[in-house]
Amino acid sequence: MRPVLSCPTLLGLLGILTASTSSLAATPIELGQVLIEDQRQGELEAARDALHQVPGASNVVDMQGVGQGRVASNQDVLAYQPGVFAQSAGNDGIKLSIRGSGINRAPGAHGSGVYTMFDGLPLTGPGGTPYELFEPLWLSRAEVLRGANGFDQGALALGGAINYVTHTGYDAAPLQLRYEMGSRGYARRQISSGQVLGDLDYYVAATDAEYDGYQEHSSGQAKGIAANIGYRFNPNLETRFYLRYRETDNDLAGRLTREQIRHDPRAANPVYLRRDASRPQPGSTWLANKTTFYLDDDSRLEAGLVYHDYPMDLREGANRLKVAYTDVSGTLNYMRRDTLFGHQSKTTLGWRTTKHLPNTGASEFVRVPEAGNRNQPIGTRTRDFSYQGSDSVVHIGNDLELIPDLWLTTGLAMIYTRRESAVTYPLGGGKVSQHDWDYAPRLGLRYDLNPQLQVYGNLSRSVEPPHPWSLIWSSPAVNGLQTQPIEMRNQTATTLELGARGDAALGHWDLAWYYSRVRHELLAVEIVPGNPAAEFNASATVHQGIEAGLDSLLWERADLGKLSLRQAYTFSDFHYRDDAQFGNNRLPGIPMHYYQAELRFDLPNGLYAGLNTQMGSKVMVDYANSMHADPYALLGARLGYDSPKQDWQTWLDLRNLTNKRYAATVSPGYNDAGQDIARSTPGEGFGVYAGVSYSFR
Repeated sequence: MRPVLSCPTLLGLLGILTASTSSLAATPIELGQVLIEDQRQGELEAARDALHQVPGASNVVDMQGVGQGRVASNQDVLAYQPGVFAQSAGNDGIKLSIRGSGINRAPGAHGSGVYTMFDGLPLTGPGGTPYELFEPLWLSRAEVLRGANGFDQGALALGGAINYVTHTGYDAAPLQLRYEMGSRGYARRQISSGQVLGDLDYYVAATDAEYDGYQEHSSGQAKGIAANIGYRFNPNLETRFYLRYRETDNDLAGRLTREQIRHDPRAANPVYLRRDASRPQPGSTWLANKTTFYLDDDSRLEAGLVYHDYPMDLREGANRLKVAYTDVSGTLNYMRRDTLFGHQSKTTLGWRTTKHLPNTGASEFVRVPEAGNRNQPIGTRTRDFSYQGSDSVVHIGNDLELIPDLWLTTGLAMIYTRRESAVTYPLGGGKVSQHDWDYAPRLGLRYDLNPQLQVYGNLSRSVEPPHPWSLIWSSPAVNGLQTQPIEMRNQTATTLELGARGDAALGHWDLAWYYSRVRHELLAVEIVPGNPAAEFNASATVHQGIEAGLDSLLWERADLGKLSLRQAYTFSDFHYRDDAQFGNNRLPGIPMHYYQAELRFDLPNGLYAGLNTQMGSKVMVDYANSMHADPYALLGARLGYDSPKQDWQTWLDLRNLTNKRYAATVSPGYNDAGQDIARSTPGEGFGVYAGVSYSFR
C-alpha cells in the first residue's frame, strides 16, 4: 500500500489553520449557512449572466450538484455538458475534446486543444495541459466557453476555454469534512476551511485519494493541498494569492483489443506488465497572484502572475524519461464600459504570455531489466533533449449595442509562438527553432428577442501551435533513436457558429451548430503499439456538429417534491476533406453521437433519487476506418440526502448497473488493415460508491 495523507494528518493541519477562529461558535449556524449560500448563488448567477452576454455556446457547472455523488476526476465535473466529451483514461487523466479539439493529440500526460485556467489565470502552456493539479473537490464552479467564445480570455484554441474556479472564504464553510469510498479500493478524503475575517478571506483544503483501478496494474494514489488568501485594501484595490500542490502516482495497464474489452476488460496489456509501466508525478506546484484595480465605476485593470512547475517520471516503455517542466505566465486585462455615439459599448484589451524556463527538458534512460522493481537504478543514459517554447497573445474585443437588445461583437488577436527542441546528447543531435506570428479575428451578433429567448452567431479563426516535445517525438528514428527534430506548422481553423438559448415550457434549453474548416490539423497516431504516439500535420479536415442541452422540470408540488430531467446531446462529424489516401474518412477518437441524461426526483425534506444514462456510438480506431470500437449504453443510479440546512449530505452512487463492457477512450493507429489491435482503454464496470460530508458553519 502506498503512503497517503491520513485523516489525522489532515485534521492536524486544519487544526493549526483554524486555531484562531474561536469566534465561530458565537455565529448561528443558520445565519452562516444563509450568508454562504447567498454568496455562492450570487457568484454563480453572475457567471451565468456574463456568459449569456457572449454570442456563442457556453456552460456553467455548479459543483454543489456535482458533489452529490462520486467526484473522482474531471470527467465527473464535465458530465451532462453539451458539446463536451470527457472520459477517464483509467486514472486522474481524461480524454477531453470540445468540437474535436485535440481529438487525438497527447492522449496521455498533457491534454491539448482547450485553453485551461485556474481562477482566470493560465494553466495551459506551450507543453500542453498537465492533469495532476485537477482536484475537483477544490472547485466552486467551472465555466466552459466552447470554440471561439473564450476569445476575451485570450483563448485561441479550436475547443475554446475552461476556467476552473476555486472556493474562497466567501463561499466555503469554516470547516468541512468529506469522505468517499467504493468499489475496487476507491477512497477520497478531504478537509477544508474557509472564512472571511474583515477585509481578509482565506480558503485551504487538503485532499488525498487511492484506488486499485478497474484493470489489473492500474492502481494509483494522489495527495495535495490548495489554498488562496485574498485581501481588500480599499473599495478600489484587491489582491489574491493562490497555491496548488499535488502529487500523483499511477500504474499503467495499457490498451486492449476489441475482443479483450468484450471478454476480459480487466486484463492489462502484457507489454505494460513486463515493463512495470507507471507515471509518477513527484509533485506539481502552481503559484499565482491576481490583483484587481477598480479605476472607476466603469473600468478596471487585472494583473496576474503565475509560476508552474510540473516534473514527470514516465516509465511507459522500454525507456524511462525524466522530464522537467517549468512555466512562467503573465496576464494583463483592461475592461471598460462606455457610451459610443449614444450606444452602450464594452471593451476588453488583454495580454498574456507563457514561457518555458531554461531548465525545461528531459533525460532518457534504458530501463532496468524486465521484472525489475521501480526502486532499482535507472539504467544507461541514451538521450538528453531540451524543450523551449512561449506563447504570447494580444487581443482586443468590443461589444456594441446597435439597437436595443442587438449587440455586435468584434475582436482581433495576434499570437506569437516560439518552439525549440534540441538533442544535446548524444553528439550529433539536431536542433529546430521556429517562430511564428499569426492572427485570429472574431465577429459575432447576439439578439435578445425577449427575456426568454436569445439567438446568436459568430465567425472566428483559431490558432494552435505544436508542442515543443512533439518536434522530437514525431521525427524519424535512426537505429531506434530520434535525434533530429523536425519542423511542424500551426493548426488553424475558420469556424462559423449559429445558435440559440432560452427558457420555454419544456425548460431551459440551448442549441448550437458549428462548422470548422481546419488546416494543418495536429493529429497523433500510434505507429508502433505500446510506443508513444507521433504527432503530424494532417491534410485539410472538417469539424462540424450540433450541441444541445435541455433541463426540464417535469412535475412539482410544494408538499410532495419535484421531478426533473436534464439531457445533453453532442453530434460530432469530423472527417478528412479529400485526403489523397483516406478520402473523406472520419477522424478516429471520439463517438459521432454522445448522449447523457438524468431523471431525478427531489423530496422537500432533502431526499433525492435519480436514474442516469450515457450512450456513445461506435468509434473508429484507425485513420483508414478499418476497425471500430463498439457502441455502448450505460445505466446508473443515485440516492442521497442533502440537509435543508446544507450542513451535511450523504449519497450512494451506482455506476454501470448492467456491467457493460465498452471502450472509454481510443488511441488510434494509422491503418490497422482490419486487424484488432490493442488501442482502447476499457471503461469502468459496475461500481458502488458512497460518501458523506459535514460542514461546521
